[in-house]
Amino acid sequence: MNAIERLLGIMKTLRDPLHGCPWDREQTFATIAPYTLEETYEVLDAIQREDFDDLRGELGDLLFQVVFYAQMASEQERFNFEDICHAISDKLEHRHPHIFGDATAETSSEVLKNWEAIKTAERADKAQHSALDDIPKALPALMRAHKIQKRCHNVGFDWTTLGPVVAKVHEEIDEVMHEAQQSVVDGEKLEEEIGDLLFATVNLSRHLGSKAETALQKANDKFERRFREVEAIIAAQGLSMPGATLEQMEAAWQQVKQGEKC
Repeated sequence: MNAIERLLGIMKTLRDPLHGCPWDREQTFATIAPYTLEETYEVLDAIQREDFDDLRGELGDLLFQVVFYAQMASEQERFNFEDICHAISDKLEHRHPHIFGDATAETSSEVLKNWEAIKTAERADKAQHSALDDIPKALPALMRAHKIQKRCHNVGFDWTTLGPVVAKVHEEIDEVMHEAQQSVVDGEKLEEEIGDLLFATVNLSRHLGSKAETALQKANDKFERRFREVEAIIAAQGLSMPGATLEQMEAAWQQVKQGEKC
């Protein structure tokens, strides 16, 4: 018995109607979905930490999610694990005609150009005629904004210079502040303008060759690291964060920043 067969057998046993695990038997596609997202982020976290021992386990957890879906689908006579493997194999061969067909692509940019053309044709075959069809709504918002903008770029709906992109960010900041400074603030309108500002900021990040999701993750990590150092400085002064003044915390923050420059 190979490793995949063993895993599939374990999953089938866990879902056995009579002798399986009560928790596993109760699960559905909808109830498992949140765990899939969680496991995906745990894989990404292990990669970012370069903890490859942990990554091996996290990839196993993610693979188990696929096996779980395959078992439930098999029980409903929809598809099975083998069908999933065939589907992705067919897709990979179809989308790599420069390897498995007669097309040519000498550089990564040529590969991506061919890839987008193939995906456009696939959407047309599915009667998905908009460039924005099949972008998952469940993507993190920054990632989805980047993908939307990239699709628009692929059909020519994009600024070709940086100036208008930067101007749009400033315009959206002005509109946010206009709403925020009203005598009676319309919360929904303010939220809409903040969303427009975030979308414009993602566009700026994309034009500068950066992914906003990745950039914000790194900013989060940097802020967390600095804040923890501020907490340590405040504690070394015999104070607690709630008991410290904003001026004391700001002084500690500047101390941390200065220390990073040394």
